[in-house]
Amino acid sequence: MSGHSKWATIKHKKGAADKARAKVFNKIARQLEVAAREGGPDATSNASLRTVIQKAKAAQMTNDAIDRAIKRGAGLGEATSYEAITYEAYAPGGVAMLIDVLTDNRNRSSADVRVVFTKGGGAMAEPGAVGWQFSRRGVILVNGSDEDTVMMAALDAGADDITAEGDGFRVTCEPNVVYDVREALQAAGIDVASAESTMVSSVTIDVTDIDDARKILKIMDALDDIDDVQDVYSNFDISDDLMEQLGE
Repeated sequence: MSGHSKWATIKHKKGAADKARAKVFNKIARQLEVAAREGGPDATSNASLRTVIQKAKAAQMTNDAIDRAIKRGAGLGEATSYEAITYEAYAPGGVAMLIDVLTDNRNRSSADVRVVFTKGGGAMAEPGAVGWQFSRRGVILVNGSDEDTVMMAALDAGADDITAEGDGFRVTCEPNVVYDVREALQAAGIDVASAESTMVSSVTIDVTDIDDARKILKIMDALDDIDDVQDVYSNFDISDDLMEQLGE
């Protein structure tokens, strides 16, 4: 199972906790503010804002919380000016990582991210060193179900590809239709584990060393705990058997 998919599943399970849910809401609120500030508060004419709103609703963020964040971004409330930065890095085993950050303090964010990799046995990379291999895609993870049912519902809604993954399927599509595909799958009675617009690598690193695998997941977890970090993308692949050994 791919690093993105495996980590998305782990985060989905962790998301049941109130503390984890609040952390997700805070990150999405920042994204709503930035999208509204850069493209305006009208989701019908602001595609970026529309995508973040769909992400917020998928995470079960309330309409009031969404509206407050949009108003702050549009200058109708007290807002913080955030800067978008993408860091590139290597985790143990030569695994590539992209870290998207929204911050009001570049020095703080840079230091926080650098410490994670220094302590975790990785290293920061120069701009462009790993970013070239990533492209934005919509990825939906489906639990169980029948392949023909998943394929029919997904392709009719605009999906590009369906592949078996773990006990279910991985559906990929253009990022602007990911939530439309998710809704179509759910309407067909299919259990959707997660759906998101994400960065997918054209190069996959198979991680077979348990110590490297443990360090990689620890880095992912530590980055997720940084408030400024919005998303982390990687190209590692850890087998289900190795994940079981790790106790995830």
